[in-house]
Amino acid sequence: MASWSAFAADEPRLADGIRLLLQQYGPGFGYLATVRADGGPRVHPVSPVITDEGLFCFVIDSPKRRDLERDGRYALHSFPAECSDDEAYVAGHARPVTDPARLTRVARAGRAAPQVDWRLFEFTVDVAMLTRRAQGGSALGAPLRPTVQLWLDPGVDTGAHRRVPGTGALRGRHGFDTRRPAA
Repeated sequence: MASWSAFAADEPRLADGIRLLLQQYGPGFGYLATVRADGGPRVHPVSPVITDEGLFCFVIDSPKRRDLERDGRYALHSFPAECSDDEAYVAGHARPVTDPARLTRVARAGRAAPQVDWRLFEFTVDVAMLTRRAQGGSALGAPLRPTVQLWLDPGVDTGAHRRVPGTGALRGRHGFDTRRPAA
């Protein structure tokens, strides 16, 4: 489980691309998926905060917050861009931030209202993915294949990735196909 800062140090261009998509409408906007107590998904819009210290999210008292407190697994997806079909995806584990000085710094950066009952979570990064789709199409009118940049935390057990029979692709812990299109 890498911090956002460790991921960004390892892959700065990928981290910048993801940050730009998450912050395309201002401070931060995306969809947060959590795991309900019955194992099903829960998806809500959130305003993630990215600082030099990490990737954070303020979560009010809600089922989503209880999901993160109980299980911790999350996936964060960028809000659709108006001018492209580019998308960003980050998945990992959420952990509550309890250090008062850190809470104050991130609250200031995220403009979090002190009178609201929120809890701050730091999101670690197990997987980061940026998909870019070229505008237009090929000379024959066929859509161009997307370009996918993928980062998997090298500190996470690689046994969590398995080969998909007949494809040569890896299927990640989070269920997506890790193949990259041919150049």
